[in-house]
Amino acid sequence: MRLFVAVAAPFLLLSNANAEALSKPADAFPPGVVDAQKLMTSGKATSVALVKLYLKRIATLGRKGIHLNAIIALNPHAAGDARALDAERRAGHVRGPLHGVPILLKDNIESDDGLATTAGSLALRDNVTHRDAPMTARLKAAGAVILGKTNLSEWANIRSTRSLSGWSGIGGLVANPYVLDRSPCGSSAGSGAAVAAGLAAAAIGTETNGSVVCPSSVNGLVGVKPTVGLISRTHVVPISHTQDTPGPMTRTVEDAAALLTVLAGSDPEDPATAAADLHKADYVVALHADALQGKRLGVLKPEFATHRLLAPIYAAALEKLKAAGAELVDVTLPETPTLDKNEGIILGTELKADLNAYLATTAPAVKARTLADVIAFNDRTVREMVIFGQETFIRAEEKGKGLDDPAYVEALKAALTTARETLDHALEENHLDALVSLTTGAAWRTDAIIPNRGWGGVSTLPAIAGYPHITAPAGQLNGLPVGLSFIGPAWSEARLLAFAYAFQEQGARFVPPTFVKSGEDSPEIRAAFAPEQ
Repeated sequence: MRLFVAVAAPFLLLSNANAEALSKPADAFPPGVVDAQKLMTSGKATSVALVKLYLKRIATLGRKGIHLNAIIALNPHAAGDARALDAERRAGHVRGPLHGVPILLKDNIESDDGLATTAGSLALRDNVTHRDAPMTARLKAAGAVILGKTNLSEWANIRSTRSLSGWSGIGGLVANPYVLDRSPCGSSAGSGAAVAAGLAAAAIGTETNGSVVCPSSVNGLVGVKPTVGLISRTHVVPISHTQDTPGPMTRTVEDAAALLTVLAGSDPEDPATAAADLHKADYVVALHADALQGKRLGVLKPEFATHRLLAPIYAAALEKLKAAGAELVDVTLPETPTLDKNEGIILGTELKADLNAYLATTAPAVKARTLADVIAFNDRTVREMVIFGQETFIRAEEKGKGLDDPAYVEALKAALTTARETLDHALEENHLDALVSLTTGAAWRTDAIIPNRGWGGVSTLPAIAGYPHITAPAGQLNGLPVGLSFIGPAWSEARLLAFAYAFQEQGARFVPPTFVKSGEDSPEIRAAFAPEQ
């Protein structure tokens, strides 16, 4: 499979001056969703011009030797789709805030544009299904241009407990655009790196546990892991129907709200979304700079957040929350010693059942039709097994006994009860509007020998509970972004986005990356590495 599909169609600009202005990334960072729409509304750009801008930036970074490996494939129809949307605009028809805006999809989300949906695996390199996932169809109906597919941790990081975040057999290793030898976190690594680097207005990721919020945090983005069931998962390569959900990854809260407004909604093919139409909202309308006035926020203190380098960042973020009018209450959550074990049973059982069901519907050219077939494919494919194995796949295949297995049913009930009651109790007992915490630490060095030596995070409870979890930029540690999490009960996305927006308005904003080769290249660290003179 080619990593990039050339877009040969000519581009139409409103003027040479506009084209020149848009083609200089050094002068102005490429626009996000809201800013791109403003450019088109004002006549300063067209959708085709924006597609050209992002493609040029992708090519320019590559020519400069900055190989992020964030994109697996580009949509050959993007320019044509943009031209059609520009024609609609000239005719007086604008579909909404996403009209003409170029968006990237994580490559486990299907799109009917001739591209394969691979989940990063060579076993799915021919998986051209000619289907739009319902969430993709919603984006297209709203006028978004699907620019292409982003790289990811292969199989969304479920193949092995030793997997390397951001690596896939098809896409290679994603680099963090802030410091290139640091991890982009997984599994929506390419989505995070691409948006942070300005390769598209926004991207969609997916999360089972941490895979939207972690890459968003370490790439300086706003990431929304919504209530499970707010966004359809149909035609998304699955891990777990209990925990899987797509979510937007953007540079601002406004952009995330605009995307979520379009993505949210019921899908008859996904029973988990039955109540989505009752709970979805116009999330942009909910954004107010004074949203935190008089609100009570529970402050979590996970161990990593007390690290001497992270604690000042957290303290500064909390001061911004107080400046926005929030009352802060320290909260200690109880230990949940059986939660990880029960989650393992849930994910292993659902992985086998859900993936087998998905693989049965893949393109005829795909030969791996079951999890067992994928395991056999990996065993005979050298590239797939160079860095890590597939013990999680093997365990799921050997121990997965189906969705009616009593051990699975018991683990599911126990895990949901524990996660939901833990969060609900903390919110209700302390009369809280939300919980806050650092999302995780700064990006760690990429290491293929001892991979994923991260800080830990706060994704597990909301992931298992199916509750919303939003991260927003909070600050930087030696040029590496750190995010602040907002966690609330089911269907509280509008409230959490409003809180994140109020926090953002206190100055907690996206900072563009500088593509530093190594964090150890700073004069201070070089001097410290050398013997004292």
